[in-house]
Amino acid sequence: MRTARFTLDPAFTIGPVNPRLFGSFVEHLGRCVYTGIYEPDHPSADEAGLRTDVLELVRELGATAIRYPGGNFVSGYKWEDSVGPVEDRPRRLDLAWHSTETNGFGLSEYIAFLKKIGPQAEPMMAVNLGTRGVAEALELQEYANHPSGTALSDLRAAHGDKEPFGIKLWCLGNEMDGPWQTGHKTAEEYGRIAAETARAMRQIDPSVELVACGSSSQSMPTFAAWEATVLQEAYELVDHISLHAYYEPVDGDLDSFLASAVDMESFIENVVATADHVGARLKSRKKINLSFDEWNVWYLSRWEEYAKTIDKTGWPEAPRLLEDNYSVTDAVVFGSLLIALLRHADRVTVACLAQLVNVIAPIMTEPGGPAWRQTTFFPFAQASRHGRGEVLDVRVDSPTYETRKYGETDLLHATAVRAEDGTVTVFAVNRSRTEPLPLEVALNGLDLTSVTEHSALADADPDARNTLDDPERVTPHPVEGTALQDGTLTAVLEPLSWNVIRLA
Repeated sequence: MRTARFTLDPAFTIGPVNPRLFGSFVEHLGRCVYTGIYEPDHPSADEAGLRTDVLELVRELGATAIRYPGGNFVSGYKWEDSVGPVEDRPRRLDLAWHSTETNGFGLSEYIAFLKKIGPQAEPMMAVNLGTRGVAEALELQEYANHPSGTALSDLRAAHGDKEPFGIKLWCLGNEMDGPWQTGHKTAEEYGRIAAETARAMRQIDPSVELVACGSSSQSMPTFAAWEATVLQEAYELVDHISLHAYYEPVDGDLDSFLASAVDMESFIENVVATADHVGARLKSRKKINLSFDEWNVWYLSRWEEYAKTIDKTGWPEAPRLLEDNYSVTDAVVFGSLLIALLRHADRVTVACLAQLVNVIAPIMTEPGGPAWRQTTFFPFAQASRHGRGEVLDVRVDSPTYETRKYGETDLLHATAVRAEDGTVTVFAVNRSRTEPLPLEVALNGLDLTSVTEHSALADADPDARNTLDDPERVTPHPVEGTALQDGTLTAVLEPLSWNVIRLA
């Protein structure tokens, strides 16, 4: 096997990592909320009904901005239903996921959940622009953020939350380009209401940060034209445009699945090009950043088949939906997607792993039982812990392999982050399913002398996974033999592996 190579030099950087890059997503979908983060009858539940075992894992995961309450759910969301005494809150039909929403967990509980995670957890609130509009968004903003002295801010205080929630980051709807979305709109219709809502929200608080809906995937027939039309209306009024992408193997094509980040990187670059083209047309000096606020491995085709069998006469509470169980192969692809986000940290300043618990999630729970880490938990936790600082420009010289979907593709996918203290962490994936990959990294202008850690997530069984019965079947393990000598790092990456190499 030919050696893969790249050079690291502090003179060549991508940009600083925004902590929001390690965000996640809590939607009222399946068991993400109920029996996920919130289960008052659970043995570990605190006085607020939050599962403390889940809270500990969320802290370990390192999640930052937490997007809420959807997702598709938000397009039927009435925020008023989710505040005030729990016993007075109405039960509602959730059209998005054909469930009954009890509203037992609402806006105040969400903010309390974030506070218990810790100061790194930031609210990212979505407003309903599917079935509602400007007036309701303003009412929610006033209830959540105005200090006191108005009907809605005083109502919040009467509900037990004297201090405002201080929500700065807001999503202007969700996936409004999708025909599946309740209140789906054309680009022209959505661009207009997004601009109107943004303008009004800034009248309350000019400092809010606003995310306009971009495309639900790069494969949407309206992709790029949607972004161009929406930004033509709202360019000077919003800060971010959103991207959503999910990946799964199609027809057993694992080689293309392992190269999923090729699509993610092209998606990012195409949205940047579209946004910058609109900015140029408008003669604006402003740059629109990207909010990749839904991303993951998701076996969507399985869900679509299962959805056909759902009894449409029933409206269950918190049914088991989208509870994908992730393998080592899935975790390696997942790690590669994280690398793609870091490689574009100059423009991707928000990203939310969808979702946090149970629903296509790194954390799983059993009602009344334990919580455990999926294989995808580990790349996210390691990237969140060690991927803070300045992203160095990594351009690989790598052996390649042929994929059905993306053509000739590098076996090595990698990035590196330099922390404030000068230490460097290399994140690398070997996409080969059968062969180890020798790696050689030249270090220029970096005062580094030792390898402090090399861990890998890999397994002789690429389908190995963590389950209720065997929750620690897969964990990262140390790799021997990695060395740093005379300014050159040498390592061997195991087949089908996610690697973290720390240098000091």
